[in-house]
Amino acid sequence: MQPINFEEVLDTIQAKDRRYGREAYVLLRGALDYVRKSAGKARKSEGCHITGQDLLRGIRAYALELYGPMAKALLNEWGIQRCEDFGEIVFNLVDHGLLSKTEKDSRDDFKGGYDFNEAFCKPFLPPSKVQAALEPAKSAETKMDDPRQ
Repeated sequence: MQPINFEEVLDTIQAKDRRYGREAYVLLRGALDYVRKSAGKARKSEGCHITGQDLLRGIRAYALELYGPMAKALLNEWGIQRCEDFGEIVFNLVDHGLLSKTEKDSRDDFKGGYDFNEAFCKPFLPPSKVQAALEPAKSAETKMDDPRQ
């Protein structure tokens, strides 16, 4: 049996589905390796399955490590706007034999994982900017509660 060539499979996927840049698939593949290495021995005793939530945490850590404050901009450039997009990429890879899944795995595992601004931008904001970003929301709430305004 001939091994599956990642690059050739990406060509096939992208011929059918152009939503995500090639880099998005490469990032996901690297994040899977990152999660496997990070889990180490603990994962070996449980088996090697990685859940959608495990993968989302790993993607976030891996992207921040690789790209720092540019992570969100790059993800957006590659067509990734929300966690559900990672699920679409995963299932494209599953459908083409590059990844496997259990019967419990679904695209829904990636719904509502995290807010991209919180995950990829906030870690790089100085404390004064984090507070300032929260203040407009508080003043809008105050205005709505105050009948005089």
